[in-house]
Amino acid sequence: MAKIWFDDALDLNSLTENGDDCMPGYVGIRFIDYGDDWIKASMPVNERTKQPYGRLHGGASVVLAETVGSVGAAMTVDRSKFATVGMEINANHIRPAKDGLVFATGKAESIGRTTQIWSIRIEDEAGKLVCISRITMAVISTERA
Repeated sequence: MAKIWFDDALDLNSLTENGDDCMPGYVGIRFIDYGDDWIKASMPVNERTKQPYGRLHGGASVVLAETVGSVGAAMTVDRSKFATVGMEINANHIRPAKDGLVFATGKAESIGRTTQIWSIRIEDEAGKLVCISRITMAVISTERA
C-alpha cells in the first residue's frame, strides 16, 4: 500500500502527548513507530492495565487497539475538515500478558471517503500474539463533530 498519511510525517511525541490528559495517558500508551500504512504504540502491563488475576485486562487491550486505530485514522484525513470517530470495535484475546510491555500495530485495511477499517495486532515483548482487533471508523465533517 502507498503512503496513507495526510501530512508528510507523523510527530509521534505529539501523538503521545495529545492523550496525556485522558485515557491513553492514564494507561501509559506511547506512540513509537510508523510506516507507510501502519502505526505502532506501546502500553505497560501494570497495576493500571491488569485485571485482579494479574493478567492484562481485556478492556485495556481494547483501549490500546482503539487508540491506535483512531489515531491512525485521524492521521489520514485533513483534520481541519474531517474527524474520524469509532463505529465498531471487536477484539479476540489470544494469550495472557502478565508484565512488561505490549505493542499494538495498526494497519489500514480500507480507507474510504466515509469509513475506514483498521486491523490492530497486539503482541508481547517476545512477539507473541496477545490480541487481534478490528475497528471501523466513520469519517465525518468537522461541522458535525
